[in-house]
Amino acid sequence: MEPRLKSQSTPEVTGAVQQLFKVVYSAGLDPLLLGLVHQRASQINGCAPCAYAGVQAAKKQGETDDRLHSVVTWRETPFFTEAERAALALTEAATRIQDGQPGVTDEIWAAAAAHFDETQLSALVTHIALTGFFNRINRAIREQAGKTW
Repeated sequence: MEPRLKSQSTPEVTGAVQQLFKVVYSAGLDPLLLGLVHQRASQINGCAPCAYAGVQAAKKQGETDDRLHSVVTWRETPFFTEAERAALALTEAATRIQDGQPGVTDEIWAAAAAHFDETQLSALVTHIALTGFFNRINRAIREQAGKTW
């Protein structure tokens, strides 16, 4: 399979996305948590380039292989904190809306709100949406795994 485009976006789009990332990463969330969220959303959306790049970035930040290999089965493993579990549940609920799932229920939101303040919740939801944004672009243009951005 060959990619359909050589470049994903214009400089204007790149600049706008960079601004959103600045907001997300300035909200006080652990970068490793954001990496787990990115990884799980990318797995759900079947975005090989994002999953690949996410693993590479997480490893550079000190993430462990045990946790990276277990993101897909986070409910059944002992490797994640309660805050991370709440973020991963929020990620799945917000990402799987097209699957006929109920989306983010009050219970899922309350669990996340028990660990994160409003600024952090806003950043977390934005990060989930940005991951979905890139997942959809990469799937549409058939971007290949193996790149890091």
